[in-house]
Amino acid sequence: MQFVITAVGPDNRGLADPIVHCVTRLGANIDEIQMFNHDEESIFSMLTRVELDREQGEQLRKMLADISRQTGLSIRTWSPDKRDRRPRIALCVTLRPETPRALLEAVRSGHIRAEIAGVISNRQNCRGLAEEFDVPWHFIGDADGAPDDDRLIELCDDLAVDYIVLARYMRVLPPSSCWKYAGGRIINLHHGLLPAFPGMRPYHDAYAVRMLTYGATCHFIVPELDAGNQIIYQSTFTVPPGMPRDEIIRRGEQVNEPHCLVEGVRRVVDGEVVLHFNRVVAVR
Repeated sequence: MQFVITAVGPDNRGLADPIVHCVTRLGANIDEIQMFNHDEESIFSMLTRVELDREQGEQLRKMLADISRQTGLSIRTWSPDKRDRRPRIALCVTLRPETPRALLEAVRSGHIRAEIAGVISNRQNCRGLAEEFDVPWHFIGDADGAPDDDRLIELCDDLAVDYIVLARYMRVLPPSSCWKYAGGRIINLHHGLLPAFPGMRPYHDAYAVRMLTYGATCHFIVPELDAGNQIIYQSTFTVPPGMPRDEIIRRGEQVNEPHCLVEGVRRVVDGEVVLHFNRVVAVR
């Protein structure tokens, strides 16, 4: 059984050793280790992916809890191989309702075999959507829409979520949050084709260079920028020359983006793709 261990906390010497010793004492095979020191913030981050007998999972968690108390590290242990329940999703939104609605509908219909544990937002715009689907609503923004990033992670922990899905969540997660849920647990919908059109205005940028093909990208979020190819799924649509930009954006937001997010999340939930060393790998 696969276990993903993440550790984040104040930088110090010897933080990785007790985690490595813990998993080797249990006889685990180590498939992946990543470590990073955020020098400016004096933050240490680590991800370890191991193979271990299912029966030893609880012992692993107890040993890592002891290490957390001893070192001050925030340690999480998660397995994508759970079979006793459907994966739980935290759905993060900001303003636009189309993509979160599509995901909520896909879960309700059974197309995505998962459970929405809660809708989390830095704005109040999508509150009615959560109420319509009878899903708990959690507001983490201030008067200006600035999110409480620590509260977001705290909620995800409390809700025991497997995946965080950013459905046009228009805020950048800080590196510490990305590390805490690293290992292919954060899924983002970008409203443009990557890598060609990043940023906040991909429709405008593509229109400015007279593109006739537009698209959206569903990808894993990783802690380090430009770490590689994390694309899960991309969908495109073609427009005729001369179509107004507003109509292109309307088609993208109402049709293409929702399809892209639903298919990307389905592939992850169904175990068709995983993230390994910051690369998307097809399982079958």
